[in-house]
Amino acid sequence: MQSIDSYVKFITALFLCSTLFGLFTMNKRPGWVFYTSLILLTAFVGLGAVNPEQLSAWAGIGLKFTTEHFGWLYLFATSGFLLFCISIAVSDYGHIRLGADGEAAEFPYFTWLGMIFSAGMGVGLVFWAVAEPMSHFVSPPFGEAEPRSPQAAGAAMRYALFHWGFHQWANFALVGLSIAYVRFRMQRPGLISETFRPLLGDRVDGARGHLINILAVVSTVFGVATTLGLGVIQINSGLVSVSDVPFGASQQLMILAGISMIFLVCALAPLESGVRYISDLNMLLAGALLVFVFFAGPTDFITAAMTNAIGDYFGNIMGMSLVMTPYTGDDWVERWTIFYWAWGLSWAPFVGSFIARISRGRTIREFVMGVIGMPVLLSVLWFSTFGGSALYFELFEGAALGDAVVQEMSSALFATLALLPGAEIVSILMLVLIILFVITSANSATFVLGMFTSKGVLTPSRWSRVTWGVIQVLVAGVLLLSGGLAALQTISIVAAFPFMILMIFMASSLLRSLRTERRQRELHEAMTRERLLRLLDSSDHLGEPERPTEFDELREELIEQVSREEPSRSE
Repeated sequence: MQSIDSYVKFITALFLCSTLFGLFTMNKRPGWVFYTSLILLTAFVGLGAVNPEQLSAWAGIGLKFTTEHFGWLYLFATSGFLLFCISIAVSDYGHIRLGADGEAAEFPYFTWLGMIFSAGMGVGLVFWAVAEPMSHFVSPPFGEAEPRSPQAAGAAMRYALFHWGFHQWANFALVGLSIAYVRFRMQRPGLISETFRPLLGDRVDGARGHLINILAVVSTVFGVATTLGLGVIQINSGLVSVSDVPFGASQQLMILAGISMIFLVCALAPLESGVRYISDLNMLLAGALLVFVFFAGPTDFITAAMTNAIGDYFGNIMGMSLVMTPYTGDDWVERWTIFYWAWGLSWAPFVGSFIARISRGRTIREFVMGVIGMPVLLSVLWFSTFGGSALYFELFEGAALGDAVVQEMSSALFATLALLPGAEIVSILMLVLIILFVITSANSATFVLGMFTSKGVLTPSRWSRVTWGVIQVLVAGVLLLSGGLAALQTISIVAAFPFMILMIFMASSLLRSLRTERRQRELHEAMTRERLLRLLDSSDHLGEPERPTEFDELREELIEQVSREEPSRSE
């Protein structure tokens, strides 16, 4: 307990010093969004530090109310976001570039994908790669199979791919596409509130816009804090497997303090030299570990399980998307599907804004396919390799991984790695990968929060980023004190609800903007053709010699083209 008190005092002092120094060194003082968000989150941290039991109780009340009355809305909204993004990508809007026409992409494709993957769900993929399949294996969804049976293994892989598939990334794609379009196509600040200008007009510059941005900041902080907490718990489990470090809240808070020092230093570096190179290293290390486990583990079983899971996923995606349990009262959907969707929604302002920041020059079609398609492919490979290996060892070698998950969910990954050749080295490399993912996520979030509270500038001040970095650490620490994994899951669901409502209107606003641009483009093209036709017709009245045949053919071709397009436009 003494170490916990010391941690709270240390991080609070760091927060106060960085905030005061930052406020006095900023060239421009922050506005209402910064101060209001800071006050709200500071109050949350204060309550959690002084009375974590009360905070946990209030969060539980909010969770019960949200899931009982609005659980259905999480399912419909997330499925709707996926259909919306796919429809936009395959439509005529897909060729629109997020920037000037003909503008080249800012980052190479591989680097772009690596930054998306690392900032998106890197920590979550590592944490749940074994934990989720084994949890469903031990306790199958809706009791549809006998626990620890082959049928339970199939259901486990199906739901693991579903929870980390297209729905999850559609949340990020919608927010990212909306912000990128506003920032790089319309040349306006990259704020969440700016995406609502087609609906609210100039009112986004007032109190309504500030409220939208405050909700985005609070949602982002809670979403990233959840990920930081999961990463710290996983790091603690890894240290247990490779050393004599015990597992507990005190150790996790110390790990969080150490990680915070690293990523706060990284936050002082520019995006191009900070997050970019760490993301590249993440992808290389993750790829190496994936390849090693794939070939060192049960390769044939992994490929067969992956094939089967993909078929089950696509064959049951509609039913899984809208399933609830009104007849049995089972809370499985709330504990798993709604938690995942809420976690993704709370992450959407951060991940979407960060993806928008690095996607200048991409077309809408390329953006959607890159954000939804490629990460899902990597998720399928990751879960099939690590989760499939764990299921194989459990089914055919009696590895007792299911018992490990029941005792401590975060221990499943390293218990699986212990069954592979070179387990000690592989476990250390996995530990390094988790640390890098945590640093990348937290570092990226400091940029986004700095943008939200600095009127949408692409390069927020260093001390603004440091201030928000410390806030993330404080919130994550409070959640760990208030109940660990359960508290992280609870706060994600509750905090995501307001922003989910905003995202519904955000999709409507983006569609209106795209329709307006198409009408303006059609009008411009029609006016250009009309001017050309008038110029060509005027030559008949100038007494000039007859034009060459090529000229007459061009005029006739233009007249015919306009006559063909007039009926379609009128329709």
